[in-house]
Amino acid sequence: MPASRFSPYQNALKSLSARTGTPLPSLLFSFVVLHEFTAIVPLVGVFFASRQLGFGERVIGQLTRSDALRDHPDAWFDNNLRQWIDEGERWAERVGRRYGIFGFTKGQPLDFPSDEAQPGQISTKIAGDLANAVLAYGTVKALLPVRIGLSLYLSPAFSRRVVDPVRLRALRWFRNP
Repeated sequence: MPASRFSPYQNALKSLSARTGTPLPSLLFSFVVLHEFTAIVPLVGVFFASRQLGFGERVIGQLTRSDALRDHPDAWFDNNLRQWIDEGERWAERVGRRYGIFGFTKGQPLDFPSDEAQPGQISTKIAGDLANAVLAYGTVKALLPVRIGLSLYLSPAFSRRVVDPVRLRALRWFRNP
């Protein structure tokens, strides 16, 4: 049987599982949970902190008006920052219209013209909670390497202390009716 192109990764994951003393599915589940947790906590934290301190409008306004993003077209961070702001605007508009937050009307379809903003024209009049949401989204995107590293580092301990005990209790409960 020919060797799979994933065999080096399988071997590395098996050795990691053996070295940490945690089953591989538990380890992977722990990583996913921690990765999502490290996204949600900063998203909520940055949103409310920027709302309280009034950073959202100032920071996003400065970045969208700034020529700094246009002066260095080859700069990786500048290009990604512009992309994160655009993605954040679309995400905040979609979530805002779905749940009636960030100044949008609940249940309003994306193609419905509104007084708040026209799709694709948000960046010209981004303000208030919408700006705070875009700032929080961009911050979470910028923290991706830190989030991945932190999730990788904490996965074995989280698996041993949280996931495995819950898994073992659930197995015991289902085996002994």
